[in-house]
Amino acid sequence: MDFLNFENKRILVAGVANRKSIAWVVASKLKSAGANVIFSLRSKARLDALGSLMDGEEVYLCDVENEGDILRLGKDLAGNGEKIDGFVHSIAFANYSAGIGKFHDTPRKDFLQSMAISCFSLVEMSRMLKPIFSKNASVVTMGISSQVTAENYGYMSPVKAALDSSIRFLAKSFSADTNVRFNCVKSGPLKTSASAGIPGYIDNYLYAEKMTFRKKAISTDEVANVVLFLLSERSSGINGQGIVVNAGMDINYFDSELINAVVKINKN
Repeated sequence: MDFLNFENKRILVAGVANRKSIAWVVASKLKSAGANVIFSLRSKARLDALGSLMDGEEVYLCDVENEGDILRLGKDLAGNGEKIDGFVHSIAFANYSAGIGKFHDTPRKDFLQSMAISCFSLVEMSRMLKPIFSKNASVVTMGISSQVTAENYGYMSPVKAALDSSIRFLAKSFSADTNVRFNCVKSGPLKTSASAGIPGYIDNYLYAEKMTFRKKAISTDEVANVVLFLLSERSSGINGQGIVVNAGMDINYFDSELINAVVKINKN
């Protein structure tokens, strides 16, 4: 038996954007481990954009901004007799089209839209899936580690903080009558297409890389490995937690290389 025991497990993965996205890397690893992966995509346009990537895959369309879509997804899955052993929530959106302004100038509509898509969709989708979750199902969502005050991340930082908090409340709420677990993988900066849309992201990425103990940035593959562990029965003792995956970036405050660089600049 494979250590993670994914053979014939049914896992719903929501949020594939392209081949480089965390959701796709997770799905690929799950399939290699013997799991049956079901995909939830935002729209027919997204499905078409993914092209051959989704050939032969089991795909449901669900725009999480629309409550009716979430309800319909639940009915479709239940109607097909599904029993879901795991759910990967890798959905996030922020409207950066106008650039990044001061946080206190954040437009209400942008903040609420991001909160609905990036955070509350986890609550709604988990509620929808509750009747068809298997006894020991595991839910994993994607957060961020310690770049919570990065100015160019804008209002997505407090939205992700709300997502991290929601994990704990979902874990407590579901514990009343299920063994379903909820955890969050809090990654350091990654090279993804979604990240490329954040103004000034590359500078943050390079700085974060220098903040790691190993002086090498986290890879999507490393993050996906942690997601798989949390989805598996081998992580049965972990619930309501945010697992930081950033190679020590958040605790390497007084790194000598960075200190010397700053002191040198100030002396000049």
